[in-house]
Amino acid sequence: MLEFTEGNPDARVTLFVEVVLPLAISKLYTYRVPGGWNDRVAAGKRVIVQFGKNKVYAAVVYRVSDRSPERYEAKYILDVLDDFPIVGARQLQLWDWMAAYYMCTLGEVMQAALPAALKLASETKIVAAAGEHVDRSTLSDKEYLIMDALDIALELKVSDVIKLLGQKTVFPILKQLFDKQFILISEEIAVKYKPKMKVFVTLDEAYTDETGRKMLLDALHKAPKQQDAVLAYLQLSRSNPEVAKSDLMEASGCSAATIAALAEKEIFRLHERAVSRLGETDVPVSPVFTLSDVQTRALAEIEACFLEKEVTLLHGVTASGKTQLYIRLIEAALEAGKQVLYLLPEIALTAQITERLRMHFGDRLGVYHSRFNDNERAEVWHKVLKGDYRVVVGARSAIFLPLQQLGLVIVDEEHETSYKQFDPAPRYHARDTAIYLAHLHGARVLLGSATPSVESYYNAKAGKYGLVKLDQRYGDARLPRITTLSIAEEARKENMFSYFSGQLLEEMKRAIDNQQQVILFQNRRGHTPVSQCSTCGYIAKCIHCDVSLTYHRSSGKLHCHYCGFSEEPVQVCTACGSTNITSKGFGTERVEEELGMLLPHARIGRLDLDSTRGKHGFERVLGAFDEHRYDILVGTQMVAKGLDFGKVSVIGIINADGLINYPDFRAYERAFSLLAQVSGRAGRRNDSGHVIIQTYTPTHRVIQQVVAHDYAGMFMAEVTERKNYAYPPFFRLVKIDVKHREQQQAQEAALRLAAALRQELGHRVLGPEVPVVGRIRNQYIYSILLKVERTGASIAKVKHLLSAILVEFNAQKINKGIRLQVDVDPY
Repeated sequence: MLEFTEGNPDARVTLFVEVVLPLAISKLYTYRVPGGWNDRVAAGKRVIVQFGKNKVYAAVVYRVSDRSPERYEAKYILDVLDDFPIVGARQLQLWDWMAAYYMCTLGEVMQAALPAALKLASETKIVAAAGEHVDRSTLSDKEYLIMDALDIALELKVSDVIKLLGQKTVFPILKQLFDKQFILISEEIAVKYKPKMKVFVTLDEAYTDETGRKMLLDALHKAPKQQDAVLAYLQLSRSNPEVAKSDLMEASGCSAATIAALAEKEIFRLHERAVSRLGETDVPVSPVFTLSDVQTRALAEIEACFLEKEVTLLHGVTASGKTQLYIRLIEAALEAGKQVLYLLPEIALTAQITERLRMHFGDRLGVYHSRFNDNERAEVWHKVLKGDYRVVVGARSAIFLPLQQLGLVIVDEEHETSYKQFDPAPRYHARDTAIYLAHLHGARVLLGSATPSVESYYNAKAGKYGLVKLDQRYGDARLPRITTLSIAEEARKENMFSYFSGQLLEEMKRAIDNQQQVILFQNRRGHTPVSQCSTCGYIAKCIHCDVSLTYHRSSGKLHCHYCGFSEEPVQVCTACGSTNITSKGFGTERVEEELGMLLPHARIGRLDLDSTRGKHGFERVLGAFDEHRYDILVGTQMVAKGLDFGKVSVIGIINADGLINYPDFRAYERAFSLLAQVSGRAGRRNDSGHVIIQTYTPTHRVIQQVVAHDYAGMFMAEVTERKNYAYPPFFRLVKIDVKHREQQQAQEAALRLAAALRQELGHRVLGPEVPVVGRIRNQYIYSILLKVERTGASIAKVKHLLSAILVEFNAQKINKGIRLQVDVDPY
């Protein structure tokens, strides 16, 4: 049990603080509190401490007590950074749980949890305050020295000041300078939200009646372009009183200059206002909307489940209007004085959902994800801490925010693998961590998905979670029609054009002719995945990893997707000297290139990791597609993450076999989920969309289940196999990777560790085996897998035993240089 002891105001009582350092050390470290600072220290505050010979860190106080360490003499803390705790008691409990469950250190959890601006005090920047003829006569020698240095350097880091003064305790001096208004300490920058602005056109009131309109058209008979613009406006305004300038220009064929001329004549009135970047949506985006009967029933069922269960699973088909239910639940939580955490798997989704939620919750809504810079993330942290943000939308890192009154957690698209952090530690799953976080607060959790994970659906069917189904699309929207095409059969009929069947090409042409849009899915980025010598079979590989290099047309180089290594394309085989180098396979860049030759008039965009680099990369690509500046969007699995576009009528899956034929026990589940989610992007309005799946195995079970929208069939097949072969949800998995720069040493160490584990855990230990990629960043890898039954065995005891074995293993000299990496729930 954590202790949160208040500092004793009596300065004669010596207090000690146990702190969490942002380092992967297994224990807390204890420091002594200087006399007179007892009132200043408290659990959750940051303190400046020296650790090691020269390093200074901002550490978080975990516990305050009067007990000194037994084995070493405690150093004094150098300063207290905060006036109030920035990490709450429940957050420290969550950190504790994560460190224990995911078998990592508290320091590693702290590294993941805190924004960099709150972790590294030595990086805080100092600048001189603005002002002329400032009187420095009152400054001490050290204060004057700092100001003198700022005159020359303009900006200093705290580490620079430490070097300048030759002492560690510089924070009191800086605080005095700050209080005297001589310096500014730059730690936080306000989050900037820039709404999308759109110009709308209205007709002057003088021309709103029939007589006025007739007079206007007569007056414009010598200006035919202006007359066309007015006629187009009158036509458009019949269906919608608000006519966008861009829509008017498209409908009338007139230019911006024509609209400006009409505005000058005071015939048109132009006004600019913020709009949703989503454009049309499958649900109303205004704060006022009415739930359908099916949604109303689902909402009542969710509320009933919340009375009995901490966690409820909402299984709603794509475009069923789940977001509307989320909004109603958020409103109820806010009325009860609670905060809400809304988790999404991708930053791209965060940008879209934010637009919708901001219309309902305004300034009470905060956004948090890794595309924000360090200062922006720190600012969001403080706003959540102060309670300015009552609703927080974010990717997985948002679970660490200092929510004080959490009442509801929504995990949208809960099946997504993006919720799992694979590297570095803590290797946590945000969905599972969010459930524990909600438990600490006594809050409720809603998991939402059209294709729930097998574990979540199993828990719901077993009664551990509540289960609510929403099996109708919102409004009149219908599920898409799905067609499978055999690539082999199409090739035999000579009906394949590059990577596209004749039917897919015809469907794309028809959609473009009808002013509709197309999404093409290829789950591999880059241009060409393999460059191979046709003479000897040599394949260009990374020098640091056991993977082939992928050619990227955008950079003109071969790239490794694991370590970032790049080199010039192979022109001459390094093995045999042949110049007969061929390209095999294709990624999104190649699809985009080939499509440009087959459909030269189509406007083609690409959505993958390469095309969305930078803070606003996602918004740029998605915004262009939403505004119909692209006819076709080629993308990786990013296009399957719940994105919503009103004009998409055709989905093409270039090759579905790569998803199915993957060496992973979750391969079929993930293939079904990804194919169903991609298919769900089509026909999200009144028109039924068409999905074309190209595959070499059209009769495969998973393909047939996707075509039939048969989630239940997929689930039953999967749980049957997993029960037979001892996989989740019936068993827990723990993976230990053994790494070393020398392959033989890595293998021998893995064999020794596996033998030690088998002595205690027996048949539960599998391996060691070489993983799919056996060398990454010059480290050879051997994997050991533990399978622990959920009944009859305590996972906590197994982890305790495993920790002891790993400590003993690391302590042996023969294992020096061996790296161990533990991953709980690894897949």
